[in-house]
Amino acid sequence: MTALMPARGAIPVAESLDRLLEGCEQREPWKTADSLSGSRFERVVMDGVPLVVKYISVDDDWLMRASGDLGWRQLTLLSSAVLAALPASIDHAIVGCAPFTTRPGHQGLALLMRDVSDSLIPSGGDQIALDEHRGFIDAMASLHAAYWGFRDEIGLFPLAHHYVFLTPMMAELEAATPRADPVPPAVAVGWQRLGERYPADARRLGELAGDPWPLVVALRKGPQTLIHGDWKLGNLGRDGARTILIDWDRTGEGPPLFDLAWYLAVNCDRLPESKEDTIGAYRAALESAGVATTSWWDAQLAAALSGAFLQLAWSKTEDAPEFGWWSERLTAWQP
Repeated sequence: MTALMPARGAIPVAESLDRLLEGCEQREPWKTADSLSGSRFERVVMDGVPLVVKYISVDDDWLMRASGDLGWRQLTLLSSAVLAALPASIDHAIVGCAPFTTRPGHQGLALLMRDVSDSLIPSGGDQIALDEHRGFIDAMASLHAAYWGFRDEIGLFPLAHHYVFLTPMMAELEAATPRADPVPPAVAVGWQRLGERYPADARRLGELAGDPWPLVVALRKGPQTLIHGDWKLGNLGRDGARTILIDWDRTGEGPPLFDLAWYLAVNCDRLPESKEDTIGAYRAALESAGVATTSWWDAQLAAALSGAFLQLAWSKTEDAPEFGWWSERLTAWQP
Protein backbone atom coordinates (compact mmCIF):
# COMPACT_ATOMS: atom_id res chain seq x y z
CA MET A 1 0.00 0.00 0.00
CA THR A 2 1.67 3.20 -1.19
CA ALA A 3 -1.12 5.77 -1.26
CA LEU A 4 -2.05 6.26 2.38
CA MET A 5 -1.27 9.95 2.43
CA PRO A 6 -3.78 12.43 0.97
CA ALA A 7 -3.76 11.91 -2.79
CA ARG A 8 -2.84 14.84 -5.00
CA GLY A 9 -2.83 12.97 -8.30
CA ALA A 10 -5.12 10.51 -10.02
CA ILE A 11 -6.83 7.98 -7.75
CA PRO A 12 -5.73 4.39 -8.44
CA VAL A 13 -8.45 2.20 -9.95
CA ALA A 14 -7.92 -1.51 -9.36
CA GLU A 15 -9.20 -3.98 -11.93
CA SER A 16 -11.22 -5.88 -9.35
CA LEU A 17 -12.31 -5.87 -5.72
CA ASP A 18 -9.94 -8.74 -4.98
CA ARG A 19 -7.03 -6.75 -6.35
CA LEU A 20 -8.07 -3.63 -4.41
CA LEU A 21 -8.10 -5.59 -1.13
CA GLU A 22 -5.14 -7.78 -1.90
CA GLY A 23 -3.16 -8.40 1.28
CA CYS A 24 -6.06 -7.50 3.54
CA GLU A 25 -5.37 -8.80 7.05
CA GLN A 26 -8.72 -8.13 8.68
CA ARG A 27 -12.30 -7.31 7.57
CA GLU A 28 -15.41 -6.54 9.58
CA PRO A 29 -18.76 -4.86 8.87
CA TRP A 30 -19.05 -1.23 9.98
CA LYS A 31 -21.81 1.36 10.12
CA THR A 32 -21.53 5.10 10.64
CA ALA A 33 -24.21 7.22 12.32
CA ASP A 34 -24.11 9.81 9.52
CA SER A 35 -24.43 7.34 6.67
CA LEU A 36 -28.02 7.68 5.45
CA SER A 37 -27.73 6.44 1.88
CA GLY A 38 -27.91 2.70 2.64
CA SER A 39 -24.39 1.91 1.41
CA ARG A 40 -22.45 -0.88 3.11
CA PHE A 41 -19.15 -0.31 4.92
CA GLU A 42 -16.30 -2.47 6.15
CA ARG A 43 -13.35 -1.70 8.33
CA VAL A 44 -10.20 -3.41 7.06
CA VAL A 45 -6.53 -3.60 7.98
CA MET A 46 -3.88 -3.64 5.27
CA ASP A 47 -0.15 -3.60 6.02
CA GLY A 48 -1.10 -2.84 9.61
CA VAL A 49 -3.02 0.30 8.60
CA PRO A 50 -6.74 0.68 9.41
CA LEU A 51 -8.83 1.57 6.36
CA VAL A 52 -12.51 1.77 5.44
CA VAL A 53 -14.24 0.28 2.41
CA LYS A 54 -17.50 1.78 1.18
CA TYR A 55 -19.56 -0.34 -1.22
CA ILE A 56 -21.71 1.79 -3.51
CA SER A 57 -24.43 0.27 -5.65
CA VAL A 58 -27.95 0.99 -6.81
CA ASP A 59 -29.08 -2.12 -4.90
CA ASP A 60 -28.32 -0.51 -1.53
CA ASP A 61 -28.23 3.25 -2.12
CA TRP A 62 -31.64 4.96 -2.35
CA LEU A 63 -29.96 8.22 -3.39
CA MET A 64 -28.43 6.54 -6.44
CA ARG A 65 -31.82 5.18 -7.40
CA ALA A 66 -33.52 8.53 -6.85
CA SER A 67 -30.96 10.44 -8.91
CA GLY A 68 -30.73 7.97 -11.78
CA ASP A 69 -27.16 6.86 -11.03
CA LEU A 70 -26.68 3.33 -12.32
CA GLY A 71 -23.22 3.05 -10.83
CA TRP A 72 -20.90 4.98 -13.11
CA ARG A 73 -20.79 8.56 -11.83
CA GLN A 74 -18.28 8.14 -8.99
CA LEU A 75 -16.16 5.77 -11.04
CA THR A 76 -16.19 8.36 -13.82
CA LEU A 77 -15.09 11.05 -11.37
CA LEU A 78 -12.39 9.03 -9.61
CA SER A 79 -10.91 7.52 -12.76
CA SER A 80 -10.57 10.98 -14.29
CA ALA A 81 -8.05 13.64 -13.34
CA VAL A 82 -10.71 16.02 -11.98
CA LEU A 83 -9.86 15.71 -8.28
CA ALA A 84 -6.13 16.07 -8.95
CA ALA A 85 -6.66 19.84 -8.98
CA LEU A 86 -8.10 19.98 -5.46
CA PRO A 87 -6.52 22.71 -3.34
CA ALA A 88 -4.07 21.51 -0.70
CA SER A 89 -6.54 22.54 2.01
CA ILE A 90 -8.90 19.67 1.13
CA ASP A 91 -8.35 15.96 1.78
CA HIS A 92 -10.78 13.51 0.15
CA ALA A 93 -9.21 10.53 2.02
CA ILE A 94 -9.64 8.12 -0.93
CA VAL A 95 -6.66 5.88 -1.64
CA GLY A 96 -8.15 3.62 -4.31
CA CYS A 97 -11.29 2.19 -5.83
CA ALA A 98 -12.49 -0.76 -7.87
CA PRO A 99 -15.64 -1.63 -9.81
CA PHE A 100 -17.56 -4.74 -8.85
CA THR A 101 -20.76 -6.47 -9.90
CA THR A 102 -23.57 -6.91 -7.39
CA ARG A 103 -25.50 -10.16 -7.02
CA PRO A 104 -28.41 -8.84 -9.11
CA GLY A 105 -25.85 -7.96 -11.78
CA HIS A 106 -25.60 -4.19 -11.34
CA GLN A 107 -22.50 -2.00 -11.52
CA GLY A 108 -21.02 -1.16 -8.12
CA LEU A 109 -17.96 0.70 -6.87
CA ALA A 110 -15.82 -0.03 -3.83
CA LEU A 111 -14.00 2.95 -2.31
CA LEU A 112 -10.92 2.31 -0.18
CA MET A 113 -10.35 5.20 2.20
CA ARG A 114 -8.10 6.10 5.07
CA ASP A 115 -9.98 5.74 8.34
CA VAL A 116 -10.55 9.40 9.18
CA SER A 117 -13.54 8.76 11.45
CA ASP A 118 -11.76 10.16 14.51
CA SER A 119 -11.16 13.45 12.68
CA LEU A 120 -14.74 13.93 11.43
CA ILE A 121 -17.25 16.15 13.20
CA PRO A 122 -19.06 13.92 15.73
CA SER A 123 -22.77 13.38 15.22
CA GLY A 124 -25.15 15.13 17.60
CA GLY A 125 -26.81 18.47 18.08
CA ASP A 126 -24.08 20.58 19.64
CA GLN A 127 -22.86 23.67 17.83
CA ILE A 128 -19.47 23.27 16.20
CA ALA A 129 -16.60 25.59 17.06
CA LEU A 130 -16.40 28.85 15.15
CA ASP A 131 -12.87 28.15 13.94
CA GLU A 132 -13.96 24.76 12.54
CA HIS A 133 -16.95 26.33 10.82
CA ARG A 134 -14.91 29.14 9.31
CA GLY A 135 -12.28 26.62 8.24
CA PHE A 136 -14.94 24.72 6.29
CA ILE A 137 -16.19 27.93 4.68
CA ASP A 138 -12.64 28.92 3.68
CA ALA A 139 -12.06 25.44 2.22
CA MET A 140 -15.32 25.64 0.28
CA ALA A 141 -14.29 28.96 -1.22
CA SER A 142 -10.83 27.56 -2.05
CA LEU A 143 -12.40 24.58 -3.82
CA HIS A 144 -14.69 26.78 -5.88
CA ALA A 145 -11.95 29.24 -6.76
CA ALA A 146 -9.61 26.44 -7.86
CA TYR A 147 -12.22 25.15 -10.33
CA TRP A 148 -13.70 28.50 -11.43
CA GLY A 149 -15.23 28.09 -14.89
CA PHE A 150 -15.23 24.26 -14.64
CA ARG A 151 -17.26 22.46 -17.29
CA ASP A 152 -18.37 18.87 -16.94
CA GLU A 153 -17.34 17.03 -20.09
CA ILE A 154 -17.31 13.48 -18.65
CA GLY A 155 -20.80 12.91 -17.19
CA LEU A 156 -20.79 13.80 -13.49
CA PHE A 157 -23.83 14.58 -11.28
CA PRO A 158 -26.21 16.90 -13.18
CA LEU A 159 -27.32 20.06 -11.40
CA ALA A 160 -31.03 19.38 -11.98
CA HIS A 161 -30.80 16.02 -10.20
CA HIS A 162 -30.09 17.74 -6.87
CA TYR A 163 -33.68 18.93 -6.90
CA VAL A 164 -35.46 15.61 -7.52
CA PHE A 165 -34.17 13.17 -4.91
CA LEU A 166 -35.86 14.65 -1.79
CA THR A 167 -39.34 14.96 -3.23
CA PRO A 168 -42.70 13.22 -2.69
CA MET A 169 -42.24 11.39 -6.00
CA MET A 170 -38.98 9.86 -4.75
CA ALA A 171 -40.64 8.81 -1.50
CA GLU A 172 -43.54 7.25 -3.38
CA LEU A 173 -41.26 5.27 -5.68
CA GLU A 174 -39.12 4.04 -2.79
CA ALA A 175 -42.23 3.01 -0.84
CA ALA A 176 -43.02 0.58 -3.65
CA THR A 177 -39.71 -1.24 -3.10
CA PRO A 178 -38.99 -3.90 -0.44
CA ARG A 179 -36.39 -1.72 1.28
CA ALA A 180 -36.31 -0.10 4.72
CA ASP A 181 -34.13 2.99 4.27
CA PRO A 182 -35.22 5.64 6.82
CA VAL A 183 -34.87 8.78 4.70
CA PRO A 184 -37.57 8.23 2.01
CA PRO A 185 -40.37 7.67 4.58
CA ALA A 186 -39.19 10.72 6.53
CA VAL A 187 -39.36 12.76 3.33
CA ALA A 188 -42.92 11.57 2.70
CA VAL A 189 -44.06 12.49 6.21
CA GLY A 190 -42.20 15.81 6.07
CA TRP A 191 -43.87 16.88 2.80
CA GLN A 192 -47.26 15.90 4.21
CA ARG A 193 -46.69 18.10 7.27
CA LEU A 194 -45.40 20.87 5.03
CA GLY A 195 -48.70 20.87 3.15
CA GLU A 196 -50.71 20.89 6.37
CA ARG A 197 -48.81 23.65 8.17
CA TYR A 198 -47.52 25.85 5.36
CA PRO A 199 -49.84 25.34 2.39
CA ALA A 200 -48.69 28.38 0.41
CA ASP A 201 -45.03 27.37 0.63
CA ALA A 202 -45.95 23.77 -0.09
CA ARG A 203 -47.77 24.74 -3.29
CA ARG A 204 -44.84 26.70 -4.68
CA LEU A 205 -42.26 24.12 -3.60
CA GLY A 206 -44.43 21.37 -5.06
CA GLU A 207 -44.47 23.17 -8.40
CA LEU A 208 -40.69 23.46 -8.32
CA ALA A 209 -40.32 19.81 -7.35
CA GLY A 210 -42.45 18.86 -10.34
CA ASP A 211 -40.52 21.17 -12.67
CA PRO A 212 -37.21 22.46 -11.26
CA TRP A 213 -36.09 23.81 -14.64
CA PRO A 214 -36.78 27.52 -13.82
CA LEU A 215 -34.50 27.10 -10.81
CA VAL A 216 -31.79 25.39 -12.83
CA VAL A 217 -31.96 28.05 -15.57
CA ALA A 218 -31.56 30.81 -12.98
CA LEU A 219 -28.56 29.06 -11.41
CA ARG A 220 -26.94 28.48 -14.80
CA LYS A 221 -26.93 32.20 -15.57
CA GLY A 222 -24.11 32.85 -13.10
CA PRO A 223 -20.58 31.44 -12.88
CA GLN A 224 -20.03 27.69 -12.58
CA THR A 225 -17.42 25.64 -10.77
CA LEU A 226 -16.92 22.13 -9.37
CA ILE A 227 -19.38 21.57 -6.54
CA HIS A 228 -19.06 18.75 -4.02
CA GLY A 229 -22.81 18.61 -3.46
CA ASP A 230 -23.04 17.50 0.19
CA TRP A 231 -21.25 19.74 2.67
CA LYS A 232 -23.05 18.23 5.67
CA LEU A 233 -21.09 18.05 8.91
CA GLY A 234 -21.08 14.25 8.81
CA ASN A 235 -18.88 14.49 5.71
CA LEU A 236 -16.51 17.06 7.22
CA GLY A 237 -13.55 17.04 9.56
CA ARG A 238 -10.31 18.78 10.34
CA ASP A 239 -6.76 17.44 10.24
CA GLY A 240 -4.54 20.32 11.25
CA ALA A 241 -5.02 23.04 8.65
CA ARG A 242 -6.71 20.67 6.19
CA THR A 243 -10.43 20.09 5.75
CA ILE A 244 -11.44 16.46 5.33
CA LEU A 245 -14.26 16.24 2.82
CA ILE A 246 -15.67 12.79 2.04
CA ASP A 247 -18.57 11.37 -0.01
CA TRP A 248 -18.07 12.78 -3.52
CA ASP A 249 -21.19 11.08 -4.87
CA ARG A 250 -23.01 14.29 -5.91
CA THR A 251 -20.06 16.06 -7.48
CA GLY A 252 -20.37 17.92 -10.74
CA GLU A 253 -20.57 21.26 -12.48
CA GLY A 254 -22.70 23.82 -10.70
CA PRO A 255 -23.01 27.30 -9.21
CA PRO A 256 -20.70 27.90 -6.23
CA LEU A 257 -23.53 29.15 -4.05
CA PHE A 258 -25.25 25.77 -4.33
CA ASP A 259 -22.73 24.29 -1.88
CA LEU A 260 -23.05 27.26 0.47
CA ALA A 261 -26.87 27.14 0.49
CA TRP A 262 -26.90 23.38 1.18
CA TYR A 263 -24.35 23.84 3.99
CA LEU A 264 -26.60 26.45 5.61
CA ALA A 265 -29.74 24.34 5.22
CA VAL A 266 -28.48 20.92 6.24
CA ASN A 267 -26.32 22.08 9.18
CA CYS A 268 -28.64 24.81 10.47
CA ASP A 269 -28.94 23.47 14.03
CA ARG A 270 -25.20 23.36 14.64
CA LEU A 271 -23.84 26.56 13.11
CA PRO A 272 -22.01 28.85 15.58
CA GLU A 273 -22.97 32.07 13.79
CA SER A 274 -25.89 33.43 11.79
CA LYS A 275 -26.60 32.47 8.21
CA GLU A 276 -25.97 36.07 7.17
CA ASP A 277 -22.52 36.08 8.80
CA THR A 278 -21.70 32.74 7.20
CA ILE A 279 -22.72 34.04 3.77
CA GLY A 280 -20.55 37.11 4.33
CA ALA A 281 -17.59 34.97 5.40
CA TYR A 282 -17.84 32.82 2.28
CA ARG A 283 -18.08 35.85 0.01
CA ALA A 284 -15.04 37.43 1.66
CA ALA A 285 -13.07 34.19 1.27
CA LEU A 286 -14.01 33.96 -2.41
CA GLU A 287 -13.01 37.59 -2.98
CA SER A 288 -9.70 36.94 -1.18
CA ALA A 289 -9.08 34.09 -3.63
CA GLY A 290 -9.34 36.57 -6.50
CA VAL A 291 -12.96 35.97 -7.54
CA ALA A 292 -15.05 39.07 -8.24
CA THR A 293 -18.64 38.64 -7.06
CA THR A 294 -20.46 41.94 -7.64
CA SER A 295 -22.07 41.18 -11.00
CA TRP A 296 -23.68 37.83 -10.17
CA TRP A 297 -23.90 37.43 -6.40
CA ASP A 298 -27.41 38.59 -5.52
CA ALA A 299 -29.21 36.70 -8.28
CA GLN A 300 -27.36 33.44 -7.69
CA LEU A 301 -27.74 33.64 -3.92
CA ALA A 302 -31.51 34.13 -4.17
CA ALA A 303 -31.86 31.13 -6.48
CA ALA A 304 -29.49 28.92 -4.50
CA LEU A 305 -31.26 29.60 -1.19
CA SER A 306 -34.63 28.86 -2.81
CA GLY A 307 -33.18 25.62 -4.15
CA ALA A 308 -31.90 24.55 -0.74
CA PHE A 309 -35.34 25.28 0.71
CA LEU A 310 -36.88 23.08 -1.98
CA GLN A 311 -34.55 20.30 -0.90
CA LEU A 312 -35.04 20.56 2.86
CA ALA A 313 -38.22 22.51 3.70
CA TRP A 314 -39.86 19.18 4.60
CA SER A 315 -37.35 18.79 7.48
CA LYS A 316 -37.91 22.30 8.93
CA THR A 317 -41.64 22.37 9.67
CA GLU A 318 -41.14 21.90 13.43
CA ASP A 319 -38.94 25.00 13.77
CA ALA A 320 -40.97 28.12 12.97
CA PRO A 321 -38.09 30.67 13.02
CA GLU A 322 -35.90 28.44 10.86
CA PHE A 323 -38.73 27.74 8.42
CA GLY A 324 -39.63 31.42 8.31
CA TRP A 325 -36.08 32.48 7.38
CA TRP A 326 -36.11 30.21 4.36
CA SER A 327 -39.69 31.00 3.43
CA GLU A 328 -38.80 34.69 3.19
CA ARG A 329 -36.03 33.86 0.73
CA LEU A 330 -38.37 31.78 -1.41
CA THR A 331 -40.95 34.55 -1.45
CA ALA A 332 -38.34 37.12 -2.50
CA TRP A 333 -36.93 35.00 -5.34
CA GLN A 334 -38.36 35.69 -8.76
CA PRO A 335 -37.24 33.35 -11.61
